[in-house]
Amino acid sequence: MQIQQILFTQGFGTRRVCAGLVEQGHVTVEGLPCDDPGAGFEPVGLHFTVQGRAWEYHEKAYLLLHKPAGYECSARPSTWPSVYTLLPAPLRQRPQRQAMDGVQAVGRLDQDTTGALLLSDDGAFIHRMSSPRRHVPKVYEVEARHDVTPAMVERLLAGVVLEDDPVPVRAAACEATGGTGLRLTLTEGKYHQVKRMVAAVGNRVERLHRSRIGGLDLGGLAPGQWRWLAPDDLALLQPAARADRPGTP
Repeated sequence: MQIQQILFTQGFGTRRVCAGLVEQGHVTVEGLPCDDPGAGFEPVGLHFTVQGRAWEYHEKAYLLLHKPAGYECSARPSTWPSVYTLLPAPLRQRPQRQAMDGVQAVGRLDQDTTGALLLSDDGAFIHRMSSPRRHVPKVYEVEARHDVTPAMVERLLAGVVLEDDPVPVRAAACEATGGTGLRLTLTEGKYHQVKRMVAAVGNRVERLHRSRIGGLDLGGLAPGQWRWLAPDDLALLQPAARADRPGTP
């Protein structure tokens, strides 16, 4: 694949811009200068720099972000900054066959909710991970306004009725973590579900943090930090994100 095409697929600009970056000496490939936009390389595993930014080729982007409070999971936020501003420009500009370019969040977290957020430019992956039929468990750490009682835990496990849905929703797992603390595992994602479920048992969410998606946790990621997901990481999201064909996340 030509280096200008590689840069284009990774989000470094239009094809013309990418060719210009190469011609102007802003690109190195595997540590060596490259000034020929038509120079061919095997893209898989390729390391290069663009204007001093180190990059590794990824055919598809699979990311984990530690979302901090005060950010909206929208490319067009209404009040708070967009969570996408926490990502480097190439990830926001990766070309897509859709109305919006760049990686997209897999589901959303409220602006005041923190924790694990997946992002990708793989539409099939986003669909699989978002589908309620896949039952991907998501673990939430809740700090409630009032003490969490055994009766509240029992009700959350048995199922509670939300205002706009007559079908009871149940926690896949639920435990009090001391005082006002609660750990809640859900396998579906209704609007404001954790807050509404806690309200349904007579309490109120003061702070909410998503600590795990499937078998994947944040590890050492600090708020606002992100990282690429390796194949081993994607395997932790199985069977929800199981491959449709060999070699596909």
